[in-house]
Amino acid sequence: MVVKVLVVDDSGFFRRRVSEILSADTTIQVVGTATNGKEAIDQALALKPDVITMDYEMPMMDGITAVRHIMQRCPTPVLMFSSLTHEGARVTLDALDAGAVDFLPKNFEDISRNPDKVRQLLCEKVHSISRSNRRVSAYTPPAPAPVAAPSPAPSSASFNPPPVRSAPAPAPARSAPASASSPAPKRKAYKLVAIGTSTGGPVALQRVLTQLPANFPAPIVLIQHMPAAFTKAFAERLDKLCRISVKEAEDGDILRPGLALLAPGGKQMMVDGRGAVKILPGDERLNYKPCVDITFGSAAKSYGDKVLAVVLTGMGADGREGARLLKQGGSAIWAQDEASCVIYGMPMAIVKADLADAVYGLDDIGKYLVEACL
Repeated sequence: MVVKVLVVDDSGFFRRRVSEILSADTTIQVVGTATNGKEAIDQALALKPDVITMDYEMPMMDGITAVRHIMQRCPTPVLMFSSLTHEGARVTLDALDAGAVDFLPKNFEDISRNPDKVRQLLCEKVHSISRSNRRVSAYTPPAPAPVAAPSPAPSSASFNPPPVRSAPAPAPARSAPASASSPAPKRKAYKLVAIGTSTGGPVALQRVLTQLPANFPAPIVLIQHMPAAFTKAFAERLDKLCRISVKEAEDGDILRPGLALLAPGGKQMMVDGRGAVKILPGDERLNYKPCVDITFGSAAKSYGDKVLAVVLTGMGADGREGARLLKQGGSAIWAQDEASCVIYGMPMAIVKADLADAVYGLDDIGKYLVEACL
């Protein structure tokens, strides 16, 4: 089946180059181009592409605004192009909140230096997100950032304890058809919650973590496939949105209740039995940096049956072998259900390997984490 693509960018060079790369794949057809967000909306409505590639900075209407309109009027999987800067990361996360499925670095040097690698990566991304669930229904954005509750008694030392954060507004229910869900979990004294995800993960993690109370009793580790330039900005974003604390993990960090540590992009994160985090260089032999299997495997070795692992939306099967080790040690494995996934790849690998103790919709996972751990 041929994937129809709309290419949106105000740069004539980049528009042509992306179109040439995609057209070289006989299973992809570039059905149109646009130079700004307004043209993108009109072309999306007229051409009904399977995938849209979208730049952010454009005249008349920027990419994020265009994505919001497209998600409301004709939900279509969108692949954003992003600069590898802190500001580029912030903008990309805004685009994912608006409804974009995935992103790629906009790096002209890579196109010139590694054309084959760029071609393979771009075409793989287009094919994978063309199969996403973004067309199932109108996109439902995640809950907005909560407004901090006013402090009744300000003090000069008020920065020492973690701030009390008000509960975020509940996320609206999806209109996608619900799949069969597992019974509510039983409570257990878990020593660690480990969550792994990839495509669709930034929004999924936001939905899950904003449901957790500040006094959540278990430490949390997060493994999201993401470039090195993005994870710090993503951790900062989650920390502002959540009542628990969230930070990008550093070597030597100590696991503690109410704190989620996000694996840094380009590296690997492991945990040990003393509750310390080890950050290791990314191994070029591994496809993913960070890799869910690596973190899950270290948790299996260090915590036996006291881990609750959750596998959320994402391409591929990263997390399956780590989950197998956790399962062998007696730990619990949850998978996100197909209906609420952007890409039903990683959770499907868990389910097909018969490793899932429970399968839950995305908006139930945070609630059930509280029930299982509190």
